[in-house]
Amino acid sequence: MTDMIATNRNTAILGLGATGLSVARFLSSIGKPFVFADSRTAPPRLEEARESYPDVPVVLGSFEADLLLGFDTVVVSPGISLEEPALVAAQQQKVKLLGDVELFLEHAKAPVVLITGSNGKSTVTKLVGEMAQASGLKVGVGGNLGTPMLDLLDDENQLYVIELSSFQLELVTDTRGAISAILNISPDHMDRYADLQQYHAAKHRIFRGASQVIFNRQDALTNPLLSVAVKLCNFGLNRPDLANFGLLDEEGETWLAYGLKPLMRSAELALKGRHNIANALAALALGQAAGLDMAAMLTTLTRFTGLSHRCEYVATVDGVTYIDDSKGTNIGATVAALNGFGEDDRANLILIAGGQGKGQNFTELKAPLGKFVKLLALFGEDAQSIAETLSGTTQIETLASLQAAVDCARAVAQPGDIVLLSPACASFDMFSGFEERGRCFQQAVTAVAA
Repeated sequence: MTDMIATNRNTAILGLGATGLSVARFLSSIGKPFVFADSRTAPPRLEEARESYPDVPVVLGSFEADLLLGFDTVVVSPGISLEEPALVAAQQQKVKLLGDVELFLEHAKAPVVLITGSNGKSTVTKLVGEMAQASGLKVGVGGNLGTPMLDLLDDENQLYVIELSSFQLELVTDTRGAISAILNISPDHMDRYADLQQYHAAKHRIFRGASQVIFNRQDALTNPLLSVAVKLCNFGLNRPDLANFGLLDEEGETWLAYGLKPLMRSAELALKGRHNIANALAALALGQAAGLDMAAMLTTLTRFTGLSHRCEYVATVDGVTYIDDSKGTNIGATVAALNGFGEDDRANLILIAGGQGKGQNFTELKAPLGKFVKLLALFGEDAQSIAETLSGTTQIETLASLQAAVDCARAVAQPGDIVLLSPACASFDMFSGFEERGRCFQQAVTAVAA
């Protein structure tokens, strides 16, 4: 065993990122000693860790197979695969593996809403959080979105609204009575999972031990597989059954509805795009399950304009609208955006996409491309292979940079068209993250406007 880690400390924190540091802060607050380990030689929070915890041992570099065998508990950051040989060996020797989710659920003293899905989970998490605030509650909002969940723990909080990724769910066995939702499931992170079934199984861990379950009745992959008796509620962009959420057509207008009761006109939503109507319905279902005030929730829907880089309006230049959906890092997100902004009677979209494809199969884009997109402008590491997969669906250009893609889109767009950045890919080939990619897009559009 590595000498540096052979100490009397029986808990190891694997991963020196935002999650790992939040775990360290939590364990310190309860007086539990720990050590750090990271497979990288220069992890992003190394200096912060050493300054905050100068007496805590740190092991860096590739994990040896026996690295964790002297510990009782290992807290695993979500970026680390459970197939890592050191973790496999630890499990075989009955070392307890946890994520920050399990620690959070054990110590949270207020009701918890858990939200996952391939797309829309950040929007719905933020929206439910704002609904809770409008209802007069002190609420902690975070998880995969924003603040790490362990940093949210506060005895004064009356509700927690937590976004979870599939990675964070891989070790969850009991959500301890949480209100849990899966919004949708489409292939993502296929560079980590063997197949869609494995990814699906990780997502569905969110329903284990839940007190109430929310799912998308139009996405069969979200249907709960559990046979336990829990309260169920569903949502969808069609007519709802009693005690579920959906859409009603009344006097030529579309209404968000609960059962047969119209709640508000869809045109009153501050969020735009059909996919965001589904997000609004999911948020209403979650809010109702958490006991939030319906009037406050509906008022929130008229004001909430969404997250940065998630179908965010940037500008209208010469009659052309520019939309930043840089947070659309998988195919399902881009399909949702295309369906949300596309017009049935003409190809009104210029799509800017590309980056790191994460092993996804891009054929799912063929149908919406053929229906809604007049030009696909591709850039980034996997642009050429994506172009080959989608050949014949619409006009395709492969370009050297995001700036070149914006210039190409501008040259083709006509008044009434929408230029949509929705990459369907990770950004790390060219950018520090989707945020930087989105900012660069917005800067390019601002230059066009000027």
